[in-house]
Amino acid sequence: MLIENVKEVEKHIQAACERAGRSRDEVKLIAVSKTKPVTDIEEVLSTGILDYGENKVQELADKYEILPKNIHWHMIGHLQRNKVKYLMGKVAMIHSVDSLRLAEQIEHEAAKADTVVNILIEVNVAGEESKFGTTCEAAIELVRNVALMPHLKIKGLMTIAPFTENPEENRVYFRKLRQLSVDIKSKNIDNVDMDELSMGMTGDYEVAIEEGATMVRVGTGIFGERNYQI
Repeated sequence: MLIENVKEVEKHIQAACERAGRSRDEVKLIAVSKTKPVTDIEEVLSTGILDYGENKVQELADKYEILPKNIHWHMIGHLQRNKVKYLMGKVAMIHSVDSLRLAEQIEHEAAKADTVVNILIEVNVAGEESKFGTTCEAAIELVRNVALMPHLKIKGLMTIAPFTENPEENRVYFRKLRQLSVDIKSKNIDNVDMDELSMGMTGDYEVAIEEGATMVRVGTGIFGERNYQI
């Protein structure tokens, strides 16, 4: 079942890339495995997917200990400062850096661990009160400040678009994030890459790809509905 789901998602990613005139290898599929058991991840691993997204630090850390060490873990959920230390050495990337205080905490823990952490700046493009993320207006200033931290490497931007029945409604937000990344890139800030755009989830990842996403975060489309009772 899960392997069939992966094939279906791959088919849609390929089609979206073709519509956008992009190569399939420009888009990384992150399987969002939050609340899902290790056995499900092992099944999806058999398809060759090595990138997995988690929302909670404890769950990511627990799965990290059990599963193969060649997995690339992505922290995609809101990150509390007191949990940052548990991610050191375990994550390929933190997608959800949305404030200077959080960045300072990651810098502090990364310095202690003598490591460099790849991060994305999370932008609340749609301005939803229920979502985390800096504003489009404040993003460049945040990038400038975080860029000064030697143990952090800004790789790009991330957004979570509104939940909608019609994915076309989110095109405007994906386009806006893409434009913001172009604006930031043009400023040539040291220690800042704008190579990654993490945007698009199960309901709208095809539109996100058409608008330039380099990472799509697909959970339900691969693993089915989530069990929040765990």
